[in-house]
Amino acid sequence: MQLAAIIVSLVLTVIGVALISRAVAQIYRFIKLGQPLPAGSRTDDWKSRSITLAREFVGHTRMNRWGIIGVAHWFVAVGFLTLGLTIVTAYGQLFKADWTLPILGGFLPYELYTEFIALFTTLGILVLIAVRQLNRPSKPGRKSRFAGSKTGQAYFVEAVILVIGLAIMTLRGLEGAIHGVDHYEAAYWASYPLVAAFKGLSLGTLQNLVYLTAMIKLGVTMGWAITVGLNTNMGVAWHRFLAFPNIWFKRDAKGATSLGELLPMTSGGKAIDFTDPGEDDVFGVSQVEQFSWKGLLDFSTCTECGRCQSQCPAWNTGKPLSPKLLIMSLRDHAHAKAPYLLAGGGKTMEGEEKASEEQLKDVPAAALAEAERPLIGTAEENGVIDPDVLWSCTTCGACVEQCPVDIEHVDHIVDMRRYQVMIESAFPSEAGTMLKNLEKKGNPWGLAKKQRLEWLKEVEFEVPVVGKDIEDLSEVEYLYWVGCAGALEDRAKKTTKAFAELLHMAGVKFAIMGGDEKCTGDSARRLGNEPLFQELGMENVAALNMAFGEDDEDESTRKPKSAKKIVATCPHCLNTIGNEYPQLGGDYEVIHHTQLLQHLIDEGKLLPVTPVEGLITYHDPCYLGRHNKVYTPPREIMSAVPGLRQQEMHRHKERGFCCGAGGARMWMEERIGKRINNERVDEALSLNPDIVSTACPFCLVMLTDSVNGKKNDGKAKESVQVVDVAQLLLESVKTPVEDEPPAGTAESESEPEPEPVK
Repeated sequence: MQLAAIIVSLVLTVIGVALISRAVAQIYRFIKLGQPLPAGSRTDDWKSRSITLAREFVGHTRMNRWGIIGVAHWFVAVGFLTLGLTIVTAYGQLFKADWTLPILGGFLPYELYTEFIALFTTLGILVLIAVRQLNRPSKPGRKSRFAGSKTGQAYFVEAVILVIGLAIMTLRGLEGAIHGVDHYEAAYWASYPLVAAFKGLSLGTLQNLVYLTAMIKLGVTMGWAITVGLNTNMGVAWHRFLAFPNIWFKRDAKGATSLGELLPMTSGGKAIDFTDPGEDDVFGVSQVEQFSWKGLLDFSTCTECGRCQSQCPAWNTGKPLSPKLLIMSLRDHAHAKAPYLLAGGGKTMEGEEKASEEQLKDVPAAALAEAERPLIGTAEENGVIDPDVLWSCTTCGACVEQCPVDIEHVDHIVDMRRYQVMIESAFPSEAGTMLKNLEKKGNPWGLAKKQRLEWLKEVEFEVPVVGKDIEDLSEVEYLYWVGCAGALEDRAKKTTKAFAELLHMAGVKFAIMGGDEKCTGDSARRLGNEPLFQELGMENVAALNMAFGEDDEDESTRKPKSAKKIVATCPHCLNTIGNEYPQLGGDYEVIHHTQLLQHLIDEGKLLPVTPVEGLITYHDPCYLGRHNKVYTPPREIMSAVPGLRQQEMHRHKERGFCCGAGGARMWMEERIGKRINNERVDEALSLNPDIVSTACPFCLVMLTDSVNGKKNDGKAKESVQVVDVAQLLLESVKTPVEDEPPAGTAESESEPEPEPVK
């Protein structure tokens, strides 16, 4: 028995170590095929990156958002990484059944730890197996987050972990029996029942059981190594190694999710200058090797857990986009194409082959066939990613927010969109109207710029206009960036007027731009038209700098940065100006109107006193919440309004459900599956609210359209309203009750100003 165990274990070890070593080298060479990134963009602040990695792994900060699953996974992950010495012990036991590690073998803390981690790793994997079974994809499959995952691979990995965990506990029991443990000892606190069960066996039987169990443990371990060594795209296994570099190289060194701003377009590791692009510049991604090396690392790291899929508004409304399946498709395509690329293959922008036939003669036929597939194409075209998948994305960021290994789905989708828009001119036709309006009129509706100031005629107080009523912004505290929707869309204009009136009542000095400002370019950029975004953005930055006095040649008269305060009612404007305009030379402090309103309430400058009766539920705008982490101020404002009863929808805050307007979807027709705004409104109406509130003009339009449609169909009560929180607050502030001081006269200790978007 002993000889057979030794031979089997050692043969499998040689094969396993060789194959997994080869696979590591292959993956390294494969990831290096990706395009370079700007110098230092992923290696800056190594100390913060290391702290972030330690925090995310040791604390399982992202996994633990899902309760018991995170705890179970913690034990499985820690067991995998720290029970390596039990493999060494098993090798020793092949040659001598009672062999133990030198020094550590009899060291009580080590033995206590081994018992603890081995037991809870085994229990942890049993929990994860149960979770997978409870969420097993049904025939329709769409409600399960595991739908589309490679279930067979997952079962294999789970079985391996379970068998190894049981083998460790069995070897501990046999070890105790051989060493003559005849009563409970701390060193065998978990395995003692096995010690007791084995101690009646003869020494020879115990020794043979040790040889057999050690062979099973090592054989299963090396069987796993052989399997993953032959399958470099087996994410459910390889994420155990690749998650560490993927987290370390994430976009933000301090650990923030890769949301908010989009990254500038680069080619060859350098930002593209759209005023004078280089002849060899590559616009967007049309071939998998044009993704950055971080993109290829992202694809290989996906563990197919489906958290992104479960949160995706497109997937949940019957559309073809699943962030998980998108990443899996890119991963499988990239790994299948890798032999061709590593041999020097690839195509130029003109479609010509880079490598000679001689270079490609040893490339497997399967890899050559994979190389012929278009990255973006329909099923009939044998495309890797269907165009409908790309255009279903709302860039809401739910996938990025939930991914436990920090994959940057939105960036990759936008990179592919950029090629489709800029090179192929292939995008939904309705979006073309929006782009033309932006180019010609500077707003998505194509309205004349003079209409940006028409709403001023509908308020009963003076609102200073920069360049008309005031020279620059030195005379006011805030620039109110009204935005296109706030100035031109009838429903959003109600928010604009309500917010302006609240600022006036609170005595806040503010001004607006003079009508020459353009759309911030949010929709153009997320659609994929980067040059148009750059053009609009640079014009706006120039206008803003002039308004803030930055154009003054005399530095002594320039306004300090602390004066550059902007407040916006549109989260898309907030995100673009605050997070993306720094890429264009515009550095401003930008806050959302709900942040400023909460601040004014806290200071006593706004007093909500008139009750607004009814049940209210709040919809979190994606670009306010997930992208900029502003969750509390809107809820605090509603809490300050007397009479309101708040109730959260099932999906809220970090797990909030999109309205369907982001990612330029506001300007595209929804032809596949259920409308996303209808899905969200159905969730809201299930609470039977009197008011549905939000804090974004896009969300306001989408929710209002759906509610009105349901009213017409008799599926919603006529009294239900959709309002911005500013409108709600104004209703409560506007009519003071008797014996209450006028708004703005209450004395209170000044609160710190709201945190700007950075």
